[in-house]
Amino acid sequence: MKPFLSRRRSLSAFAAACLALSLSLPVGAAIAADGPAYGPELEGFDYPMPVHRFEFQSQGQALQMAYMDVRPAQPNGRTAVLLHGKNFCAATWDDTIRRLADAGYRVIAPDQIGFCKSSKPAAYQFSFQQLARNTHALLQSLGIGRATMIGHSTGGMLAVRYALMYPQDTEQLVLVNPIGLEDWKAKGVPSLSVDDWYARELKTSADSIRRYEQSTYYAGQWRDAYEPWVQMLAGMYRGPGRKQVAWDSALLYDMIYTQPVVYEFGQLRMPTLLLIGDKDTTAIGKDAASPEVRATLGHYPELAKAAAKAIPHATLVEFPDFGHAPQMQDPQAFHAALLKGLGAVAVGP
Repeated sequence: MKPFLSRRRSLSAFAAACLALSLSLPVGAAIAADGPAYGPELEGFDYPMPVHRFEFQSQGQALQMAYMDVRPAQPNGRTAVLLHGKNFCAATWDDTIRRLADAGYRVIAPDQIGFCKSSKPAAYQFSFQQLARNTHALLQSLGIGRATMIGHSTGGMLAVRYALMYPQDTEQLVLVNPIGLEDWKAKGVPSLSVDDWYARELKTSADSIRRYEQSTYYAGQWRDAYEPWVQMLAGMYRGPGRKQVAWDSALLYDMIYTQPVVYEFGQLRMPTLLLIGDKDTTAIGKDAASPEVRATLGHYPELAKAAAKAIPHATLVEFPDFGHAPQMQDPQAFHAALLKGLGAVAVGP
């Protein structure tokens, strides 16, 4: 494991610079016609805390997994692992990292293989099992045993798979608007080939990201603070590695569609906290479905209640006015609920 320290930058300052169209790009970034261009491993985009690299072998390849490891000033003896979503990165957990560290948690926030600052392998069999194994290997390399797994969106599907594979190492499970609360293919969403997903991903732009996030993640609302995360993603699709970024993204969409976790909720035995923005409507491949099928998908209030009923030791907290990303839409309300839910679990051996 070799550490790599990124330069610090204020995200609020970055947002202001984006909006003023006077973005001061770090070394390694280029300027495209419509915004910054980053490398395939987000070279040129700075994270809010130092970034380290976990180097390991997987499927016959030498890979590196980027992560942040933030230690609290006054430790409470617990570790929280933050698992990002499909259109997110470890950096988007910035506020949550700080809140948890202030509360005494050691916080590990990795970028999964295929995402953000981690390796983008040209040939890789993506599965939630593989990503869980990679994450477990990272934690073992850091000497971390039991941890609280906090997953958002696709990271929620990964957190469930991790908890099923490593129940003895999962102290508590927190699912923040996880996808995978329903099986889309079983409900009639047509299958898209990896080639189809790849063609779609090559068309990704800042405008398409922004439109999708505004309608789904933020319940029709938009704030200046969200723009850096749009540029973070769009920058990889403007950069020299855009084809590899798009290819890995296509493989990941296929993984999400074909590997449901909803049927295994009853096997989770650890305390589970569901934090759900009710205005979320996320469903993979929904736009490819018929209008009749589309109307049945992504009803998070109903899906959340069904999940809470299926998971043996679940606590459901709903945010009626939030969308897919409650931790970003209202950080104060979200983190109050998160810390309360974490504090309700007694620390065991």
